[in-house]
Amino acid sequence: MESPLPAFDPGSDADAGITAAAALLAQGRLVGLPTETVYGLAADARNPEAVRAIFTLKQRPADHPLIVHIGSVEELHAWAAAVPPAALALARAFWPGPLTLVLPARPDVPRVVTGGLDTVALRMPAHPIALALLRRFGRGVAAPSANRHLHVSPTTAEHVRAEFGDALPLVLDGGPCTVGIESTIVDVSTDPPRILRPGRISAAEIAACLQRDVDLRPAAGTRSPGLMKRHYSPRAAVVCAPPAAVQTQVEACLARGLRTAQLSALPPAVAHPALLWLDAGNSVETRMQRLYALLREADARGAEVIVAELPEGDGTAEALRDRLLRAAGQGSVPSS
Repeated sequence: MESPLPAFDPGSDADAGITAAAALLAQGRLVGLPTETVYGLAADARNPEAVRAIFTLKQRPADHPLIVHIGSVEELHAWAAAVPPAALALARAFWPGPLTLVLPARPDVPRVVTGGLDTVALRMPAHPIALALLRRFGRGVAAPSANRHLHVSPTTAEHVRAEFGDALPLVLDGGPCTVGIESTIVDVSTDPPRILRPGRISAAEIAACLQRDVDLRPAAGTRSPGLMKRHYSPRAAVVCAPPAAVQTQVEACLARGLRTAQLSALPPAVAHPALLWLDAGNSVETRMQRLYALLREADARGAEVIVAELPEGDGTAEALRDRLLRAAGQGSVPSS
């Protein structure tokens, strides 16, 4: 049964924007697309030239796979050569939502989308504007994050415009992203299923849905969105620290004469003219929502280094740690 479109009245302006975006996609153009995770740089996933334009604009390596966004669970079969029971179970449980499934690709899937792999990554976003556009357009849309390769992902339309300026003919404004970090990626082309990238949907939720264990780390050599050691990075250097060590790291940066931003739940212990506090928020969900906007704010306000407090705990806290460590160029950390 097709997942229902969330209740949404776009109004005349938004509906006109969706119509214009669908027309641009049909012409092989790119548009900025809001999702619940981050804003995407969208192109017709069946149009190889349009997809290549994504790689050119993002300056993204051509062997880095893209995620195809679709408008219903049934569309899995238009892209995947096989849809195992685990994939259907996860799609029905978590779609629309921040979960990407990796499946064997049909032969007719353009390999520019898959980075030359024989698998394809598929997701059904939960943002009502994204779903309205997908269903208006009627085809899958390749939509990696709308930023230059390795830079901080955008969570507002303003971030996308600042990133690309006039290079994009249209950015649909769906407000700030409600999740704020990229989707969980699960490879269901393998047995057992394997989590390639942590996200808002945790490993425990996936295992509970499937009623079986899942592998928690990519196999060596896996190619998937979000697996580069350095990713999601601001211009400022990022130093990650557990809560107890944040103050020590901040003082060390200030002692070196660096304009320092402290990204933490609690304010700095001392005031300093070269110190900026970025209020990360108290809950993991709030910290995810704010993360990329705060990294961009640090750059805009001239920070040379960001001391970021690493959240403690399991579940979604692991996804937040993953993004912070990659922003610092340290890659992810093993699960405990």
